[in-house]
Amino acid sequence: MHGQMSVDTPVGVAAGVVWDVYRGLEVGRLVDELLGDVIGKVQVVEGDGGVGTVVKLTFPPGTPGVGYMKEKITKVDDDNRVKETEVFEGGYIALGFDLHRIRLEVIEKDAKSSIIRSSIEYEVNDELAEIASSITTKQFEMMAEVIGKYLSEKSTATA
Repeated sequence: MHGQMSVDTPVGVAAGVVWDVYRGLEVGRLVDELLGDVIGKVQVVEGDGGVGTVVKLTFPPGTPGVGYMKEKITKVDDDNRVKETEVFEGGYIALGFDLHRIRLEVIEKDAKSSIIRSSIEYEVNDELAEIASSITTKQFEMMAEVIGKYLSEKSTATA
């Protein structure tokens, strides 16, 4: 079974500013700071934020399933503002998924706004279809909204 889902989150910040955060390790730092109690704690295991970087996300207490996931950055495309990661340990992989890929794309709307498109692609055995129905983009939508608001307030304060 192969599946994919995505969500577009509009933010009132220029695409270049959003991409500066999403392309590397800053996104993890902001998740830690602004959403650590909701999404989890982010720890860089190895790397500098480029392709090959390994990040561990430890979920908040009470989160169902395995308490963490490790993902590797597999693509950083500055021209198209696309970043992809693949979970290789914990998370849905521990539940039996063959693939769990996350794609984050920053799309320019105009000079002062953009869209953060968050996508999940997965492959899983048909017997695990019930677990696949629990996959959601909600955490990425929340992350985009909170980071977008943070960047918007930051740019207003420095203007």
